[in-house]
Amino acid sequence: MSKVYRVGVACMSHDHVWGELTTWQKQPNATLVAAGDDEQHLLEMFTQRTGVQQTYASWQELIANEELDILQVAGGNSEGADIVEAAAAKGIHIISEKPMAATLDQANRMYNAALNAGTLLLINWPTAWSPAWQELARRAKAGDIGEIRYTRYRSAHNGPIAIGCEKSFIRDLTTPEINGAGAFMDYCCYGADLAAYVLGLPDSVTGMRGYFGTEPGYAASDDNGMIIAKYPHAFGLCEASWTQPVGYAGDNPVIYGSEGSLSISHGKIVIQRPGKPEETITPPDLVAPYRSGPEYLLHCIETGTQIEGYCNSKVSRDAQEILEAGLRAADTGIAQTLPLV
Repeated sequence: MSKVYRVGVACMSHDHVWGELTTWQKQPNATLVAAGDDEQHLLEMFTQRTGVQQTYASWQELIANEELDILQVAGGNSEGADIVEAAAAKGIHIISEKPMAATLDQANRMYNAALNAGTLLLINWPTAWSPAWQELARRAKAGDIGEIRYTRYRSAHNGPIAIGCEKSFIRDLTTPEINGAGAFMDYCCYGADLAAYVLGLPDSVTGMRGYFGTEPGYAASDDNGMIIAKYPHAFGLCEASWTQPVGYAGDNPVIYGSEGSLSISHGKIVIQRPGKPEETITPPDLVAPYRSGPEYLLHCIETGTQIEGYCNSKVSRDAQEILEAGLRAADTGIAQTLPLV
């Protein structure tokens, strides 16, 4: 019989955690054993939703008292570095919700802790488990449209309050010391991860952010943002908004290359090539072990393989550098040269 991996949950203010817990409980070779958080109502939600009774008043107590193989991290962006360092020191593999951190320094700490300990660190981007996003990246990186010249992704909604985020998540998202910024960090991160995966680190980055005021309380951070990453032969655009009351107007994301374009429209891949009719194809269905973060992390642990794709810790760390450069540029009005110092 294969090993059953013991999974703990460190912090649960990130709303993505509740779907991830359901996914963990569907894995035949994993078992949820406990959670640690300093917010009692989140511990109560954990027990109600999972049926797991063992909880601790902090993630530190969880790590100290449980023998864990894997830790699901889902707190504020600024909490990840301390948790990953403590877990890696005990040989615990990590899956942490996007973005990687609140700052580049924190992302570097996470990356180095796992690297030095020989543990796996998966940054869980929801886009990674989309059939269309998987096919988009596969075709782009395979040269299906030639040399990549442009990437763009806009991530937007009408605000954390409007879409019904839990109160602790709203607090984290709108507190710059926890989140790193506002919508700029929460949503430009997806475009930064796409650019980092298909293009790598840019040469320079500029950015802007603003508070347009649809929902109260964000003036300390922002509710809209934009990053332009400049590569030797490409641009990467990352857009974010918490003031968009409708869906997306047009394909999203979009990648242009020297021999055509790839984009996603309503879950399908749209392909344009010079002199040929536009193609719309249905991406292949997701197959194991590429259907979720928990499933993929377990596969990598079992097979001794490294995490690849959007969720790779180096790709996610590079996305964090794009975000930090964009934030510095937005706040100073000066384009930032990479690598940052």
